[in-house]
Amino acid sequence: MEAVENELITSCKEQKQLMKFVRKKLNDPNIYLDVKTVENSVNKPERYFPYKLYDWQKFCNAFIFGLRYKANNKLVFSRYLLMMGRGGGKNGYISYNSFFALTTYLGVNRYDIELVANSEDQAKTSFKDVYEVIDDNEMKKIFYYTKELIQHRKTKSNFQFNTSNAKTKDSKRSGMIIFDEIHAYEDYTQIKVFTSGLGKVEDPRTFFATTNGEVRGGVLDDLLEESEKVLSGEIETSDLFPFICRLDNANEVDNPQMWSKANPSLRFNDTLLQLMNTEYSNMQHNYALRQEFMTKRMNYPIASGRKVVVEYEKLLKTNQEMVDLTGLTCVGALDYAELKDFCAVGLLFRKGGKRYWIQHTFMHHLAPKLQNINLEIINLAIEQGLITVVYDEIIKPEMIVEWFVMMGENYHIKMVKMDLFRASVLKNAFSEAGIEIETVRKGVITHSLVAPLVEQLFTSEDIIFANDPLMRWYVGNVYKEELPNGNIEYKKIDKVKRKTDGFFAFLHALLSDEELEDYEVSQRSADDVGTFSF
Repeated sequence: MEAVENELITSCKEQKQLMKFVRKKLNDPNIYLDVKTVENSVNKPERYFPYKLYDWQKFCNAFIFGLRYKANNKLVFSRYLLMMGRGGGKNGYISYNSFFALTTYLGVNRYDIELVANSEDQAKTSFKDVYEVIDDNEMKKIFYYTKELIQHRKTKSNFQFNTSNAKTKDSKRSGMIIFDEIHAYEDYTQIKVFTSGLGKVEDPRTFFATTNGEVRGGVLDDLLEESEKVLSGEIETSDLFPFICRLDNANEVDNPQMWSKANPSLRFNDTLLQLMNTEYSNMQHNYALRQEFMTKRMNYPIASGRKVVVEYEKLLKTNQEMVDLTGLTCVGALDYAELKDFCAVGLLFRKGGKRYWIQHTFMHHLAPKLQNINLEIINLAIEQGLITVVYDEIIKPEMIVEWFVMMGENYHIKMVKMDLFRASVLKNAFSEAGIEIETVRKGVITHSLVAPLVEQLFTSEDIIFANDPLMRWYVGNVYKEELPNGNIEYKKIDKVKRKTDGFFAFLHALLSDEELEDYEVSQRSADDVGTFSF
């Protein structure tokens, strides 16, 4: 921690954020550190293993095995993301901790460990390490072991390996699940198979050890998204410990001194450094090799034509204080996929050169149950009054219109923008309420028109969502495709579980940006607007 904080070693932004994050946890009077177990996790396996833990591994063990709540003695962190460049020693670290977790020093009997990887050879790597340590040290009295199962005779804890295409792993009583190289997981199908047995044994732990990869919108991207919010303080209740090592920007690849940002073990491994220097040289005239090096060694994938709408640091800048908008003219907008899913409604204002966006979301109660949606964000938004959970058969058009009618008591809504399909469903309800609607075209033409304004507003920090993590989630679930003809298209990162309704409603409203008057500024608390319940 001190080496990162005092910049004695080169580390990335996420590492610096992590140190601030864990110091806050360590200073929490409701949390304590089980020093003895942490020390045992480092020292007890060391007498048997042919290598010692690196500093970063010892650091992680404090939060994997030691940090607990005083009130109930539960682990503060029970999920661990370990993402670093290839060659960082992830598999050896898994082997070391798996060996320890089997023993009496952890103090949990029948604490079964399941190692899951994408191929059998990959799955066997850490298992084989533990097997050889036991065999080389002639520990038959302590362990029963075969080429497929290792069991500690006293604790009855088992260690097994699995491939990720396993069909039937239900009814297990796992204590620890280790997913190796999750960058290839497009969905949670296999993760659910293996984690269904967690909770039957005390102190359940789930590890995600990986480099980066080519699959976007999958499990790893979800974990990275959650990590961003945890490290920034936007989510305070997560049980995720995010240990992320990567470059801060693509240009750093040209400075070998920056490579340790992606691999904290590199400064101890001259052989690996020599190999990476060779790979770096070879990639200079081969784009495929460059992609591989950037993705697997630097954890910084490069993808042609596909970009985030806004960098996360800039997205956080939308959390500015909301000014008094009472009585001002605004443009309303809405977007939804279907009335049994999510529906986002919002109002766009101009004042003092800035844009203010107040949104609310109606969510059908079955939507999060039928899809792998980020429940941390959803629950937080419900607590803040940003989501109305709908228990009817559908989200009724009258409910959507009622929100605009209610908002119209405080603001002058010039019109409500929506695409043609939504207008066909909602036209009558809006007409009966006396609210004018205007249709917009969806897709490339519309996106290209508003893209320069979107970029300008985020870059200059002139778009304000106030304290609305749901709206920031919507924006983060979209990527920007730069088409060969120069046009821009905004697309969903994932077609199902990453909701974007609020972002596309925002785009609809921006089409009328020039029609809005820019008013003078007077301050008002953000808590006074944008939070309503139905």
